[in-house]
Amino acid sequence: MWQGVKKQKHPRPSASKFSVLRQLCNLIPSHLVPNLARETGVDKACRTFSAWSHVVAMLYAQLTHSIGLNDVCDSLRLHSGPLSAIRGATPPSRNGLSHAGKERKAVLAEKLFWAVLGHLQTLSPEFAHGRRGRGVAHRFRRAIHIVDSTTIELVAKCMDWAKHRRRKAAAKCHMRLDLQSFLPNFALIDTARHNDAKRAREVCAGVQPGEIVVFDKAYVDFAHLYDLFLRGVFWVTRTKSSHCFKVVKRRKSTNPKILADEEVVLSAKGAYEGKYPERMRRVRALVEVDGVEREMEFLTNNMEWSASSVADLYRCRWDIEVFFKQIKQTLKLADFLGHSANAVRWQVWSALLCYLLLRYQAFLSGWGSSFTRLFTLIRSALWQRLDLLALLKSCGTAGGSFRAMATPESAYFPAFRH
Repeated sequence: MWQGVKKQKHPRPSASKFSVLRQLCNLIPSHLVPNLARETGVDKACRTFSAWSHVVAMLYAQLTHSIGLNDVCDSLRLHSGPLSAIRGATPPSRNGLSHAGKERKAVLAEKLFWAVLGHLQTLSPEFAHGRRGRGVAHRFRRAIHIVDSTTIELVAKCMDWAKHRRRKAAAKCHMRLDLQSFLPNFALIDTARHNDAKRAREVCAGVQPGEIVVFDKAYVDFAHLYDLFLRGVFWVTRTKSSHCFKVVKRRKSTNPKILADEEVVLSAKGAYEGKYPERMRRVRALVEVDGVEREMEFLTNNMEWSASSVADLYRCRWDIEVFFKQIKQTLKLADFLGHSANAVRWQVWSALLCYLLLRYQAFLSGWGSSFTRLFTLIRSALWQRLDLLALLKSCGTAGGSFRAMATPESAYFPAFRH
């Protein structure tokens, strides 16, 4: 007699005294928000709607994809009982939440993100170190930073402060991502009217000597590259068609994928004359993109790496596309609760904080599925009293690393343009 295959049973998540939302908020130390509110002067503008209640409301808006201010306020008012258990948080009124986003300085949300990141990395050093034992990071055995930006399209009629074209408005998020931990090391949120190269110095200011920074050709500024060289920082980027070089030395390579390996200097006739007086290394290689080999030209200040290592390093830059995909397709960054520059910054920093808390829960539970599934699972159980770690362990059925399941080729999402 044929017997059917037994279905694999997963243990049910155990009950908890706290809701899932409260367990997420408990990852933020209780003293952080009041201290930062006093430090930034936000506490002076808080009366019935505290700074902590504001932070919880913004996290809730991210986790539920709230479609507007009324959605956030009405939902929190209906759950005012469980909400008050989250360190006395109170539901906001529509005008109160709108005024808070406009008037309370977004630097509070920015400092809160970095403080929580440092706190979680202190609690779990492995969360900070990430995957240093695998791939390109293991080969170089040093910190590797990836620099890139993403453009967030806004409504020009409502947000004239962000206009960068005739009929368009946009904000831009410049990011420096740690390749090993897959966590931000620096973030700058500004309007999109400025060229990326003008922000390169700010984004790379914290890179230490001996570390590696990889960025796209939009960030190429030879005066800045020379400053990195003097600081002892290794950099890898791509060349532009407008760059003029003079070949000083040609290197031999047995790798058929390497078309040229040369030591070059800036041409004296070019517009970049005198900005980088030292030699640079130019590598022309065949790189597979979307299953098709394409010829690309890379530039670096390191003369000791193999030519294939230079190409591999730049290929790692695609990892930041995976990061942008994860925050764009899951968190609330396509619609904004406020039209002012301060309100937009509040929402972007709240999205990054929400991403950080979810990533930490995934780390603690050994989550093996996609980041999107992690987000949707937690969103569906926000007010339930279930042990969050047990819940994630009972549902994480897919093997592998969740961060690797996003593909850079699918990193497009409406209202965002890279």
